[in-house]
Amino acid sequence: MSSEIKNLEPKCLWNNFYSLTQTPRPSKSEAKIQEFLYQFGKKLGLETIKDESGNIIIRKPATPGMENRKGVILQGHMDMVPQKNSGNDHDFEKDPIDACVDGEWVKAKGTTLGADDGIGVAAALTVLADKELKHGPVEVLITTDEETGMTGAVGLKSGVLHGEILLNMDSEEEGELYVGCAGGVDATVHFSYRAEAVPAGHVAYEIGVTGLKGGHSGMDINLGRGNANKLLFRLLKELQHQFGIRLASVSGGSLRNAIPREAFGVVTVEKKNAEALVATVHKIEQTILKELATTDAGLKINATSTKLPAALIDSDTEIKLIHSVCACSNGVERMSDEMPGMVETSSNFAMIHSDSEKKSITLGFLLRSAIDSAKDSLASSIESAFLLAGAKVELTGAYSGWKPNKNSPIMKTMQDTYKKKYGKIPEIKAIHAGLECGILGGKYPNWDMISFGPTIRHPHSPDERVNIASVGKFWDFLVEVLKNVPVK
Repeated sequence: MSSEIKNLEPKCLWNNFYSLTQTPRPSKSEAKIQEFLYQFGKKLGLETIKDESGNIIIRKPATPGMENRKGVILQGHMDMVPQKNSGNDHDFEKDPIDACVDGEWVKAKGTTLGADDGIGVAAALTVLADKELKHGPVEVLITTDEETGMTGAVGLKSGVLHGEILLNMDSEEEGELYVGCAGGVDATVHFSYRAEAVPAGHVAYEIGVTGLKGGHSGMDINLGRGNANKLLFRLLKELQHQFGIRLASVSGGSLRNAIPREAFGVVTVEKKNAEALVATVHKIEQTILKELATTDAGLKINATSTKLPAALIDSDTEIKLIHSVCACSNGVERMSDEMPGMVETSSNFAMIHSDSEKKSITLGFLLRSAIDSAKDSLASSIESAFLLAGAKVELTGAYSGWKPNKNSPIMKTMQDTYKKKYGKIPEIKAIHAGLECGILGGKYPNWDMISFGPTIRHPHSPDERVNIASVGKFWDFLVEVLKNVPVK
């Protein structure tokens, strides 16, 4: 039962996290969590604001003797990625998350856990509620809709917050301090098609790519995991070449910032080629399994007989769609020269869905880079590939990255504090993901910013888990940092 996590240490933080697991909070459906957070601040007698974008801001005065310290903004996001395993009937808008202890980790049963960024939010709430902590002026900023567009960060008004230091608690490796992040842009591709009749003598199959690990399209893009959408179209191209298949529908992925774990397409083929098609699918499955033996050993590709569709995508659009998808970029484009081991530029083919009523096919990509010009160049290449295929392309939601500040006072404070407490200097890193710091720093250019957090594995997937011991270290470190914030 999820209540067992309430007995973990530090209890106050885990109890607050438990409350978050019991409050539905998928991106775009955050009314319940907004009300919970608003009432949390009000019940403590603290100044609590809900702004026009749905962000929650709570202010706590400095403890006696700490009034001369620089003001700190503790920042996290209230929403979580709603991903679940196939066959799981969990309703993220109504049902609580069923968290459980699994050895050294906390995870959820068949769904995402929401430790991203529930642990960071729980830590901020614990600071607000704890009457024994020593700290200067504290403002808690909990943003809305971070996972699907960072609209809370985008909508935050300048001048609302008064602090000088932003502690973003949305990183996923304890013992690391993040001082920079990638920018991003969304590419949305639209194909229109004509419906064509199913040829006589055809039978239908659903081609399914399942069993992939998926993961965060920034944090995990360098792990070499399979992208279900790309693998499906690799298969479709081969089947089209060998058997002249016709495509009726396609669906894969659901979130812009998650590597798609599953993808499905309904195709028809002449009945005489049905057995050969099934055998070819199995053969290709074995080939790809060898390629992904280390990263995605659970991959399954099946061809399952299904009923004939009412209509097909016209053959001209089908050919253009298949070839353009196979040609488009996906995965790591370039590694960073300045930050060894960090991805500089990447593309994630996140979503594709056909609509038989509208006779349309929509594809979604999230493109990232630490360098704005490289991000723009990648977006241009994706745009070109699909414009040549006759599709319409929209580039939206662009945001810049967060440039590291090597002279950051709070970075020096946190390094010294960590070394004194744990005997080593934390690693300084930049992250290939779209932390809100990039957007927030544009509105508050005077802020000194750091991002840190506990150890979280496989965020944005049902395999998400958070290391219990790392949560304790993260909390203890936060407490010491607040004691040692520089004076004004």
